[in-house]
Amino acid sequence: MSATLATAAATPAGPVVAAATLGALVGLAAPRIARAFPPPTPPVPTAPVPAAPAVPVPPAVPVPPAVPAESPSSPPAAVGSLRVAPIGVAAVGTVVFGGLAAARGAEPALPAFLLVAAVGLVLAVVDVTSLRLPDPLVGAAAFGGGVALTGAAVAAGAPGRLLLALVGAVLSGLLYVVLALLPRSRLGFGDVKLAAALGLPLGWLGWPTLWLGLLLPHLLNGVLVLALLAAGRVHRDTALPFGPALLTGAWLAVLLA
Repeated sequence: MSATLATAAATPAGPVVAAATLGALVGLAAPRIARAFPPPTPPVPTAPVPAAPAVPVPPAVPVPPAVPAESPSSPPAAVGSLRVAPIGVAAVGTVVFGGLAAARGAEPALPAFLLVAAVGLVLAVVDVTSLRLPDPLVGAAAFGGGVALTGAAVAAGAPGRLLLALVGAVLSGLLYVVLALLPRSRLGFGDVKLAAALGLPLGWLGWPTLWLGLLLPHLLNGVLVLALLAAGRVHRDTALPFGPALLTGAWLAVLLA
């Protein structure tokens, strides 16, 4: 952690301000991009039409065609009830990007961290508003982060760190598969895929950062759930998004590396 503080102190203010400004712009755009991934629409229930009793009709009287009764319709239930303001996401983006630039300095892997953070802002908005982590966004974070880290490994002449990043992604994915399959687990396989994608930049920074990035999300989510339960905002069976905790835990682990 002392090395991180020294790096932050030695980082010029210009790149940090530029990164923070970029984060604000990404945050402003994130809610608009998130609208391209709406929550799935549940099927509309259809009430059965009761059969009319048979009435004898004289042969000379034509039988009119039966008119189907209209089934009552109900509006689709909302999956997520929260709404996010672009200015709030822009503030988060400012802190996230500025913190990464201050903590990591001018190291070759900084673009990879910023790219994953940019996709992560959109993922957080989608998960908060619709309780889902779309595969295209998670895939973009994994692919973009992998390509950027490959470039960083070439620039730094450190192919071993790229191998460590891949191992981190595999271990993160396997660990979260086990957690998702546990009885009464609230984790979905979107969380599993996101954990694997975040394992790339965490693994790049080494084993301590990887384990910290895997532990912090559960601590953060536990504190949040306890606070919401105490405030009466949720019940024990309320579904809550876990993606923001995953992303926040990974971000803090990178800052503390």
